[in-house]
Amino acid sequence: MQEEIEQKTIALAVKTGKLTGQVLQAAMKKFLAARQSAKSNPHQGRQSLRQLKKDGCALSNIEITDSNIGLFRPCAKKYGIDFTLRKDRTTHPPRYIVIFKSKQADNLEQAFKEFTAKKLKQQERPSIRKALSAMKQKAAAKDKQRAKEKVKERGLSL
Repeated sequence: MQEEIEQKTIALAVKTGKLTGQVLQAAMKKFLAARQSAKSNPHQGRQSLRQLKKDGCALSNIEITDSNIGLFRPCAKKYGIDFTLRKDRTTHPPRYIVIFKSKQADNLEQAFKEFTAKKLKQQERPSIRKALSAMKQKAAAKDKQRAKEKVKERGLSL
């Protein structure tokens, strides 16, 4: 593998009227600058599987049965995890497979802890719509009771 890296060649195409040393030097500088900027800005966060494989790192995966993956993305971004999502449609309900770089397993574990904590907190929260409908029913019951009391009071005073 080391020999492959050492023996790589590059193809550089330059369109010029006359190839001089200065033109070749300028072309090489542009090529090296572009290569350096590409290495300094690698993809981070959610990526395609091809981009994950590009670095040559070992990949691991975790299966998620919950379809609410939207809470996981901010956690993964916070911990700098490079990942991709695959949906397994063969099962019902569909499962999601998170594929990530093996060297980021510790970060992924921490992100999943935060993800599950958020999910549990969201499930424990009472539904506002249910509470609102219960309050409406109580208010309607009180209005009916007041209307009955007014009718009774009128009947007694006569």
